[in-house]
Amino acid sequence: MVQPLDMNLDELREALAPLLPAHAAFDGWSEAAVAMAAAQLGVPAERARLAFPEGAVQMIDAWFDAIDQAMLRAFPAERIAALKIRERIRDLILFRLEAIAPQREALRRALAILAVPQNAPAAARLAWRSADRIWRLAGDTVTDFNHYSKRGLLIGVYASTSLVFLDDESAGLADTHAFLDRRIGDVMRIEQAKARWRSSGRYRPSLSRFLGRLRYPAV
Repeated sequence: MVQPLDMNLDELREALAPLLPAHAAFDGWSEAAVAMAAAQLGVPAERARLAFPEGAVQMIDAWFDAIDQAMLRAFPAERIAALKIRERIRDLILFRLEAIAPQREALRRALAILAVPQNAPAAARLAWRSADRIWRLAGDTVTDFNHYSKRGLLIGVYASTSLVFLDDESAGLADTHAFLDRRIGDVMRIEQAKARWRSSGRYRPSLSRFLGRLRYPAV
């Protein structure tokens, strides 16, 4: 195992990422939080700051990535295979939220930073990355338009559930669990409706067939 003082900047960023939110909750996503995390890891603050030259957004990016990596490790293929698709998505989202639960104030501050207009592209990229990882871990392999629609729907589910989660004081995050179940139920109904629509494709009017008949009318 590489010792902290021997890490390159990529390795140092990865090591600091899970330590940052505990300090960001009090000091914001700032150099002060980096310095505190560096002290905890045992590296000079000056070197730790070099791991985040882009500032707060890069720090948040590293934290979210650390959560994703923990999720990937927690759900090996045999664990995923034992679950239905709805359960896979539910459990993966809940794993992420429960991992964040001790650092909800850090998440509030992170979302406030990502909500700033100039950070919108980064916010969209991070949301898409996590949604894509969840779907891929859940076993999704589609490459057509459904690839994008599934991830778009999941981003909506995760974002709305996160807002409930941030203010959830119920035992065991029961309110968050119930809200997530309702939202996933909504998405499943949409997917079922899309599947029925696709399966009835041969009965839908075809513009190309209509134009062809105008040109070559049946005798």
